[in-house]
Amino acid sequence: MSISVRPPRRRAGLRALLAAAAVATLLVTGAAVLAPPARPAAAEPNDDEGGTASLRKVLEAAGKGYAAAKARRDASLRRQRALNAELAALATRLTAVEREAGLVAAQSYRNGRLMVASVLLESGSPDALWQRAWLADSLARRDGRQLRRLAEARDRVARAKLAIDAEVRLQTRELAVMAKRKQDAERALAAAGGGTPAGGFVSANSPLAKPAPRNPDGTWPNESCTVDDPTTSGCITPRTLHALNQARANGFGRHASCYRTGGGGEHPKGRACDFAAASGGFVNAAATGGDRTYGNNLAAFYVKNANRLGVLYVIWFNQIWMPSTGWRSYGGGSDPSSAHTNHVHLSMY
Repeated sequence: MSISVRPPRRRAGLRALLAAAAVATLLVTGAAVLAPPARPAAAEPNDDEGGTASLRKVLEAAGKGYAAAKARRDASLRRQRALNAELAALATRLTAVEREAGLVAAQSYRNGRLMVASVLLESGSPDALWQRAWLADSLARRDGRQLRRLAEARDRVARAKLAIDAEVRLQTRELAVMAKRKQDAERALAAAGGGTPAGGFVSANSPLAKPAPRNPDGTWPNESCTVDDPTTSGCITPRTLHALNQARANGFGRHASCYRTGGGGEHPKGRACDFAAASGGFVNAAATGGDRTYGNNLAAFYVKNANRLGVLYVIWFNQIWMPSTGWRSYGGGSDPSSAHTNHVHLSMY
């Protein structure tokens, strides 16, 4: 009777295989335990800014028209303040000149003017005649200078008043333009299912941003998509980059996406950014808790600094803010992306 014996080499090989499998299992299990939870994908929200092409066109035209009119009005107000200060100084000068002219007139009335006839009749000698003629000429030149100064002072006061009146008329025209642009935006929002006044997101404690460069007249420079977008492989305008960097410098560092090739609105022009409310990126759910607070604070930051940065409008949680209208309801859509309940949208001039 024969007994078969399993070769020891094969048994050792089996034990090695089992040990290797156990180690692999431990490594995989440990990696699963130690690895951080998966973050939501930072996919770009396909919201098209939540409205129709016609709505976006009206909002852009209304916003830019309002900003241009406001810049002209602000410049006019600055000129008017300077003119008012000049007028006050001219009025003080005119009062002094009129007082001096009054003293000269009173002196002439008391003493009588030296006429040529009286000079000739009352001069007892050639020397006396020369002296009285010189005095008469000096007084006449003094009176002439005084009268010219008085006339010039009155003319400058009159011209300053006319210039102030012109600035007031200009301001009235620009206010009418601003009112018209505001009405255009409100009508477009109402036609899209929104436009009613909303509570909005405003905070007096929002930090101040560093101002973006302006033209000497206070208007915004025309900019195109010329600088690299740090959030995508596309491009944005220098003013949009400044607004993005100011948000990051003030603690708003969560995921953002600016340039977008498809769709309409300001994204393809490099004049818009979307800021995810969730810490992990854009998610298909409305923000709650701390994420909602983050979005509220970011929206409030851009509203407070709109005039410093050149903000066209801000959209967040079914509401839109424009400089002309304030916060209004925004019928962008029902899903979190188009309703802007998962991200803050920023559009720039």
